[in-house]
Amino acid sequence: MISKDTISLVRDRTDLVAVICESIPSLKRRGRRFLGLCPFHKEKTPSFNVNPETGLYHCFGCKESGDVFTFLQRTNGYSFHEALRALAERAGIAIEEEPGALPSEAERHKRERDALYGVMHMAAGWYEEQLRQHPLRQHAIDELARRGLDPNCDAVQAFRVGYAPPAWEGLAAFLKKQGVSPAMAESVGLLVPRASGTDGRGYYDRFRHRLMFAVLDVQGRVVAFSGRALPAPSNDVDSSRDPPPKYMNSPESPLYVKGTTLFGLCQAKNAIRHEERAILVEGNFDVLSLHAHGVPNAVAPLGTAFTQDQARLLRRYTVEIILLFDGDVAGRKATRAAESACDDAGLDARVAIVPDGIDPDELIRNKGEAALRHVIGQARGLLEYLIDADLDESFNAADLREKAARIERVTALIARHKDPVSRGMLEAYVDNVASRLDLVRSAPTAFPALKRKVLAAARAAHVSFGPRPSQARIRHRPAGHEERKAIAGAFLDFPALLNDSAAQDAMQLLEGNSAQIVAGIAKSMRTSERGEKVLDGSEFLAQMPQAIQAFASARLAAPAHETIEEARETVAAAAKRLRDSNVRRETSEIVREQHRIPGNWETGVELLEHAQALARGRLMGK
Repeated sequence: MISKDTISLVRDRTDLVAVICESIPSLKRRGRRFLGLCPFHKEKTPSFNVNPETGLYHCFGCKESGDVFTFLQRTNGYSFHEALRALAERAGIAIEEEPGALPSEAERHKRERDALYGVMHMAAGWYEEQLRQHPLRQHAIDELARRGLDPNCDAVQAFRVGYAPPAWEGLAAFLKKQGVSPAMAESVGLLVPRASGTDGRGYYDRFRHRLMFAVLDVQGRVVAFSGRALPAPSNDVDSSRDPPPKYMNSPESPLYVKGTTLFGLCQAKNAIRHEERAILVEGNFDVLSLHAHGVPNAVAPLGTAFTQDQARLLRRYTVEIILLFDGDVAGRKATRAAESACDDAGLDARVAIVPDGIDPDELIRNKGEAALRHVIGQARGLLEYLIDADLDESFNAADLREKAARIERVTALIARHKDPVSRGMLEAYVDNVASRLDLVRSAPTAFPALKRKVLAAARAAHVSFGPRPSQARIRHRPAGHEERKAIAGAFLDFPALLNDSAAQDAMQLLEGNSAQIVAGIAKSMRTSERGEKVLDGSEFLAQMPQAIQAFASARLAAPAHETIEEARETVAAAAKRLRDSNVRRETSEIVREQHRIPGNWETGVELLEHAQALARGRLMGK
């Protein structure tokens, strides 16, 4: 278990702004804070605030907030301990476990996974070496050349492209020399055990005579491989043998789960953030070619339909996605299959139409980057594309059953939208398509059925038009709420006010959430590596209830005061307003009390003297 002191030391020695600038080049100083475009949602006006003094960030758009560890967890997919170790290595800090602490189950599991990552890294290095040195490497080089790629170009190097020789035990022998057990290599899909009853024992290589693509997770670790079949060597031609599958991917393993990883995301994530959109293509070579020819924000689903897990993973980096699939039947099918995943993940999906018979790889190789970007520029909304696909020229030629099925699909697309404006736009679009095809005349039963189904879907969706008037009433704020909030905010901006005598007097006026905030600040102060008293923002927020966290995290990331003098003035002014308010309230209570006890002269005199004392105190500023 890693001590809190070590965590604090890593946080003190890490430049939060420098780490975030690697992902947000737009970050610029604005007084005490830095401001830039949020990496977690699409925006045109910067709302992402970073405060190096508190070590916290907050986005006023999507409400994401946290510290440097949280940022790496959100952007790179790290666990907390992975983020901690990465930052410790960056800062040159040795991570030490607490004395006497036994390794937890989680730590043992991590060590086992790290060992598996090491095996995959060794395998990737061996495949890369074979592409440079093996006598039969020319088969792989020729395949790259056919795609206009040089083995030494940056894209091929970045994607760790290699060659798996045709020998049955090439990788197995190499791993054995490295001291890797065959069982471990089998567990990550590199080796396959020989079937019982065959000659010999042991394991053989899963990938043989293939161009190899390393599959990296967002942290740059090799988790799987994808191998493309190459023409058979001249001395190994067997006409009786079935041709191998064109692509072979690693099986699922402790490191790799099919449908949760995007090929190329590690290499593309920074470009995706910068361009604020991702391009989803079908194949490995599509990704590699686009990266090599100046389109570095391309990724691929890796042998599966685009899944919800992949969509959610991509959503960490952008909300806009361009589907750039092949212009054939399979490509159109893949586009339709991607709709549900995009909708569930909240991705704004558009479709770029590639000419029939070619794929993005061929388009960019033969026509160049400008032609491909032109195609992308003509992209249409995914739902519009799908409606057009169902209500195209072939609709009139379809039989009644097929027409009904298409109407059902269009209705389902529209009904999925609960926003009445979006659904109204889709209904208008359907009307336009129907009139273009003259469905009212050529399909007199189909078009009314479409309209009826759309209206029924609208009624069934139970669109919400906002809260009822009784629910929308403004909640009553207790007297002094804004003043106490201003005082607590000033303490968040400058925790040093805890030692200010005038500010300490104002603390006596706090109650409820404001008092809890100031108490939490006092409890979360610690001594930094430089010997200064600083607020541990993460520790403070962890103590605060949910009702306070939003206000506190926003204020810690984007302080309202530039100097402690400004904050002190705010505290003094708010405290005076609170005292005045308290005097007025107590005076009103005295007047009401006098009316309740008529004829009691002595009590009336006491109440009057008390009211006069309150008034004198107010005039003297007490």
